[in-house]
Amino acid sequence: MKSFNIVIICVFCNLAGLAIAQSTKLYRWVDEDGIVHFGDSVPQEYSELELQVVNEHGITVEVIRAKKTAEDLLTEAERQQLNQDRELDRRRDQTLLATYLTVEDIQIHRDRRVELFQAQARVTELHLSNLKRRMGDLLEEAAKFKPYNSETTAPAISNELSEDIKTTQTTIARHEQNLEKFAADQQAIIDLFDSDIDRFKQLKDLN
Repeated sequence: MKSFNIVIICVFCNLAGLAIAQSTKLYRWVDEDGIVHFGDSVPQEYSELELQVVNEHGITVEVIRAKKTAEDLLTEAERQQLNQDRELDRRRDQTLLATYLTVEDIQIHRDRRVELFQAQARVTELHLSNLKRRMGDLLEEAAKFKPYNSETTAPAISNELSEDIKTTQTTIARHEQNLEKFAADQQAIIDLFDSDIDRFKQLKDLN
């Protein structure tokens, strides 16, 4: 057993002497089988393991961390995301408690926001009604001309009337899309405030 220890010490001393002579670093690493290695360079198959830089006395002076695996990186990203989510929740709770005193305060704020969307929707519906009325008039006029009139003697529709119809159709479609967006935004606001109310009750122990 003593002779084995002497061999190990000699190997280490030789490697350390080589590193000093060449002014290079001496590395120590442990492979997957638990075998300790020393060398002034690291073979490619061990390059992703944790490395220790040791001095001539065998004392670790620097640690080079092992390269993170894809699983390690994913776990770290998930942990960071969890911490961010917790911080956002904490700030949201602080804002709720600082902004509102009662559930009724939140409901009043919610109703005001909803009323804004409803007001926008009413204005849009009025414009849409006028546009549809105008479209009816345009189509009634266009019925005298080809291609809206199938009579062989019917004249071709003018470019001006044709463009007017296309423009009105486009505007109607845009207003209808706006109405759908207002409805979706309104529901999103209601859902958000309902969530705030539930959380406020939890924080105030009102359930």
